Amino acid sequence: MKFRKSFQKIHPNVWTLGFVSLLTDFGTRAIKSVLPLFLVSVLGANLSTIGLIEGIAESTASIVKLFSGALSDYWGRRKELAILGYGLSAAIIPVFALANSPFWVLVARFGDRLGKGIRVAPRNALVADTTPVSQRGAAYGLRQTLDTIGAFSGPLAATLILSIWNQNFRLVFWVALIPSILSVCLLVKGIREPTPVEEKRRNGIQWDAIQELGDGYWILMGVAILFNLGNFSDAFLLLKAQEVGIPSSLVPLSSMVMNFTYTLSAYPLGSLSDHIGRKGLLIGGFWLFSLVYLGFAFADRPAQIWGLFALYGVYLGMSQGILLALVADLSPKGLRGTAFGLINLVIGIVLLPASLFAGFLWEQVTPQAPFLVGSGLAITASLLLILKPKN
Repeated sequence: MKFRKSFQKIHPNVWTLGFVSLLTDFGTRAIKSVLPLFLVSVLGANLSTIGLIEGIAESTASIVKLFSGALSDYWGRRKELAILGYGLSAAIIPVFALANSPFWVLVARFGDRLGKGIRVAPRNALVADTTPVSQRGAAYGLRQTLDTIGAFSGPLAATLILSIWNQNFRLVFWVALIPSILSVCLLVKGIREPTPVEEKRRNGIQWDAIQELGDGYWILMGVAILFNLGNFSDAFLLLKAQEVGIPSSLVPLSSMVMNFTYTLSAYPLGSLSDHIGRKGLLIGGFWLFSLVYLGFAFADRPAQIWGLFALYGVYLGMSQGILLALVADLSPKGLRGTAFGLINLVIGIVLLPASLFAGFLWEQVTPQAPFLVGSGLAITASLLLILKPKN
């Protein structure tokens, strides 16, 4: 009953942003799911080129998030930056469809991730601006749920298109453009930005403003850094699936299993955090992550892998939206964009060495090693989180 009431009270802006994310992720994930095959089989790219494209693209998104968040604080307007970010990602899609060399794919991925970098921090801050503290867990959980529906339905649609239209990659790109355009239209028409409170606008890039974020925020930042040092790329989970005997053709379904349980768990667990507190649930999410990684380290049968992917989705539902709600709780209203942008930047920076270290451990020590290290770091991060002041 409590979940249903909180569901009904969620601000219309959150619903709109959730459906915008659903439509956008449908398109971007459809593209991303076929892009490596397109690069190799159609454009003749090698694996090093693919790695370079993805590295540049993701680094761009991480860096831009800080500046867009700080700008949304200083400007006092978040909707316009969100429109710019989503609009850029939509506008660049035809470049994928028309690309005749890896260079143009790089341009398209750069533009797409630039758009993501522009929109993420202002969007997350906008959710906090229009949601009371008592509903933030539910609000972020709902947005994550709708986002994840797009994340697994996009690749499924791409698979169907390739099967029916004889591996027509460019058709996937053109189809992905449709929901992306719709998402921008929905954002323009559906969002009502709250009237800004008259207060001194702060430049979040300046050190004196950043210091105002407070000890609780910086402890949470330390927790995120420590945890994500062991939270390496999901590609290693897929490699483990292949290692234990899951056919290559079925490996992509593992992501669908993960996203399905993520979708089912994100909203109820986010809403639960509004009633029992966020810190305990986030700690529980870290412990579940630790157990799942231990499972991946020692799993030797396909059935075990499928179960672990399902539990991994529950971990995501238990942590992603709740972490965003904690950031919102711990940051001043005038610095929320900066707070979201900064933590996203740091996590993005940490993920690269985390994946490089995981690859080293996999090849030079044992395939079990990266999972054991990740499990241990998750437990350590949970202990640090206990030190964080109670909300």
